[in-house]
Parts: sequence; structure tokens; C-alpha cells
Amino acid sequence: MINKIIQFSIKNKFAVGLFTIALIAYGSYSLTQLPIDAVPDITNNQIQVFTLSPSLAAQEVEQFVTASIERSLASLPDLVEVRSISRFGLSVITVVFDDKVDIYFARTLLDQRLKEAVENIPEGMGKPFMGPVSTGLGEIFQYVLHVEKGFENKYSDMQLREMQDWIVGRQILGTPGVAEVISFGGHLKQFEVAIDPMRLKSMNVTIPEVFEALKKNNENTGGAFIEKNSIAYYIRGIGLVKSLEDIGKIVVKSDGQIPVLIRDVATLQLGSANRYGAMTRNGNGEVSGGVIMMLKGMNSAEVVKSIKEKIPVIQKSLPEGVSIEPFLDRSSLVSRAIGTVETNLLEGALIVIFILILFLGN
Repeated sequence: MINKIIQFSIKNKFAVGLFTIALIAYGSYSLTQLPIDAVPDITNNQIQVFTLSPSLAAQEVEQFVTASIERSLASLPDLVEVRSISRFGLSVITVVFDDKVDIYFARTLLDQRLKEAVENIPEGMGKPFMGPVSTGLGEIFQYVLHVEKGFENKYSDMQLREMQDWIVGRQILGTPGVAEVISFGGHLKQFEVAIDPMRLKSMNVTIPEVFEALKKNNENTGGAFIEKNSIAYYIRGIGLVKSLEDIGKIVVKSDGQIPVLIRDVATLQLGSANRYGAMTRNGNGEVSGGVIMMLKGMNSAEVVKSIKEKIPVIQKSLPEGVSIEPFLDRSSLVSRAIGTVETNLLEGALIVIFILILFLGN
């Protein structure tokens, strides 16, 4: 068999040459498509389940949330282990599946069991949700939004955070291979209703009544339609609040007399969510930024390339004086790692050739 192959190759040099060139071309193309990374991703086949339970102590989170979810997940097929962490206001459960299980099939199974777990969690103690389809090495790109020189007093860190959440982050999420964009820095804008206990008592209003009024008076309602002269008029009730003034006009209580409004028992103001840190750039004031997580199994170099191509497009959506500045890029690390491998292979090949020539003369 081997002799026939050798004879065929000798007699058909042109065909063998074409086949060799085609093989080299196909191999070169395949090399460019390989998901090469700087370090191997050894993360196991896992899914994380998060539950936010504000104001609950760690013991209560474990008792009412974590334990209920773990019981519901215990009988999942191809399950390797379930481990959890219960902290103040937060439950984190890591579910590890066998490596042979497709991650999306595993998430489907997990989602079905989470629906059962929700029924066992007391109302108001949080709703579990799954983390992004990413891994421990999924962090591929980081950037900041900062104000350029001459515009320092035009935009606040709260406005930068709004731009990050509603402009930059939303557009980056549409990039192929991106699993999640995590926002950092700045003040997260909130409408605050600061209740005055003395005014509340004088108006004979309770805090639950205020909560209920805010809940019921912040939604739109759809109705039927009325036909008139071959034209259909659709009925809608617009009730979503759009400003602090709208919140202040919400009726809390009315016993057939003068209605009690939110502004009568509380002070309305713009505020921010609780902060656990800050983000600065070169020590020159606060900025906002984001961390981009890659989908599991994707080619990090290709994903980063797509992100870089999209950033100039997103930049056009930002107001004048605000810039997107990348400061961590996985592709540069990958390029340096590949360069190191290429250099080592080349030097090794040259050393072998030199030794053969020196000692064998061939």
C-alpha cells in the first residue's frame, strides 16, 4: 500500500503539488479560526443562581432562600455538586454539571426547577435568577466613560452612569459573543420618597398605605376600543410617573374629604442607590465604566475585535465631551502570548538546524 502511494506521488507530481498547496491553504485558514487564548479556561460546567433579598440577614437568607433552592435542584440529572454562599441580602448558588452536558440544555433544566423553588420562597424575599453564560476567564474588555478637558462641569458622575447603562451598555450587549456588560462607578440615579413621620402621623396615614399608593399609581392600563365612522379609537390609561412632580401628585388616601398626596407626607428628591465603592481615572474625579463578559466557548480575539469595531459607532451616540476609553484588552495579552510561542518555536528550530549542521554537516 505504501509503495503504491509513493509510486503514485512520483508519477503525479503536479497533482500532489496542488494537493499540498490546498492542504497548506486550508490549514492556514483553520489556524486563523482557532479560539486561541493566553491561558486555558479550566472552569467546570457550572451555572450560578443569584437571589437578591434586601434587608435579610445571612441566617434568614440561608433558611428561607438558599435552602429552598438547593432542595429543588438536588435531583437534577448529571449533577456533580451544588455549593452556596449566603450573605446579608444575597444568596449565591453554584450548580456544577458533568462536562458532557450542553450548557444551554443544563440552563433549561435549571430554569424549570427554579420555577418550583420560587413557590417555596416566602413572598417578598427575592426571586432567583441565573447568571450570564460565561466563565471565570470571561472578562475580556474594560473601559471607562470620562469627561474631556473643558467639559468638566457639564456632566456629573450620575449622568455618566446613565450614559453607561442606557447608551453604551445596551449597544455593546448586541455584539456577537458578549454575554454581559457589568457597570461600575458613578451614582445610580433613583427617585427618592423621604417620608416624614410627623407629617405621616398628622395625616393619619401609614407607611404601607404609601407603598401601596406608589405601586398602584405607576402603571399604564389598556382598554378596548370605540368604533366611530369606520375609525377605531383605542382606550388607554397613562399612569407611569415621569418626574418627581408626578410622584408628588399621587393620592395616598381620600376619605371623601381633601385627598392626601405623596408630597403632603414626604419630601421628593433625586438620590442614588447605596454605594460600595467608586471608580476614578488618573485620580482626576469619578468616572463610570463597564466590564464586558464573553460567552462561554467563544473566540476572545474575535469578540474583542467586534467590540473595538463597535466602539466608534457608540461614540457617535454620546454627547459632546464624553469619551469611551478602553484600559484592559484581552486581545493584547493573547497577541503577546502567541508572539512568545512563535519566538520560542523559531529559536528552537534554528538551534536544531545549527546543531545538525555543526555535528552532522547536513
